[in-house]
Amino acid sequence: MVSDTSYAIATTQQPAGGGTRKTATWSGVFALSLAAFALIASEFLPVSLLTPIASDLAVTEGQAGQAISVSGFFAVITSLLIASIMGRADRKTMLLALTGVMMISGTVVALAPNYATLMIGRALIGIVIGGFWSMSAATATRLVSPWQVPRALSVLNGGNALATVVAAPLGSYLGALIGWRWTFFTVVPVALVVLVWLWFSLPRMPMVRAAPISPLRLLGRPVVAIGMLGVGLFFMGQFTLFTYLRPYLEGIVKVHVETLSLLLLLIGAMGVLGTIVIGFVLSRAPRLVLIVIPALMALLALALVFSAGSLAATATLLALWGFLSTAAPVAWWTWLTRTLPDDSEAGGGLMVAAIQLAITAGAAFGGFLFDAYGYAATFIAATALLSLAAMTAVVSAFIGQSVNHMRADL
Repeated sequence: MVSDTSYAIATTQQPAGGGTRKTATWSGVFALSLAAFALIASEFLPVSLLTPIASDLAVTEGQAGQAISVSGFFAVITSLLIASIMGRADRKTMLLALTGVMMISGTVVALAPNYATLMIGRALIGIVIGGFWSMSAATATRLVSPWQVPRALSVLNGGNALATVVAAPLGSYLGALIGWRWTFFTVVPVALVVLVWLWFSLPRMPMVRAAPISPLRLLGRPVVAIGMLGVGLFFMGQFTLFTYLRPYLEGIVKVHVETLSLLLLLIGAMGVLGTIVIGFVLSRAPRLVLIVIPALMALLALALVFSAGSLAATATLLALWGFLSTAAPVAWWTWLTRTLPDDSEAGGGLMVAAIQLAITAGAAFGGFLFDAYGYAATFIAATALLSLAAMTAVVSAFIGQSVNHMRADL
């Protein structure tokens, strides 16, 4: 019988690159991917349902939009606290509990008689977001061999990418067909499938470390502090531009709604492809990927300033943007698991907080620039932020390499 601390998985044979390999629990990885799909779909469903929500609950669309903000706030708080709260609890149990809270959230939102209840339901999904993403990378690494980690993280983020493709258009379609309440409730049966799948596919995963480190204490390590700065700059740059892509396409490129939907679908489809390809690239040049992706996206952001007169050129640039932007999180999660192999949960919480804050800051900064100075200034600012992210990744790679040399000498 396999012990709990071996996580189901006996040593078997040598992979091509050398080292021992354990039998991977890929069913558990795919269950986590479906959980990510349900979670991201839940998080962004309000984007396409603001109008009916506002009308039904007698609030403004701006107030209804806070359904996204409140989930982000609770995600940040949870991501910073959950490692300490969980202690040595079985991670399988925690993931099952979070999936149950996801089901409760969908039910509360679907049945919400007023705005306050809606916000409670959205706060619950924020707790799940913070908890799940803090644990997901660490959990995936415990289900596969070290040499398979990039591929496992690609599978995990594939659920994320697929949800970004279908959440908004499917939410809009279902909202018109069955109403916004039943649309939110559709997440509940998906979460139930996730719950059952996780129950049967995940081994027991108790925490070996007696006292998990606080995520904020990790910032005392230079390689972590610089890496998190790079993560923050990347996501801030990405969402400075991406948040205002629709008004750019409709107001500047002059596309119709049908064409807009196709362009957004193209971005999402290329994103799914990016998560597939990046797993193979990361196994060969992980540090280089963290530098190249934001550098190329900076060039794409700048090129979009000058491509507005050509729909074909804009579509090509956006396809490349989708491919790179969805692959980047896989690269950063891989960096995290390799930089903090013993503290990946606390590091995951810190990264979730950094990403959520960066997305909020990017959206706010981009909104200010877009309203005050137009799309060109907004996209140039995104170019600058992404360039800084690339330069920060260079510094992070240098520090990380130095740390590895020091460990080797010891």
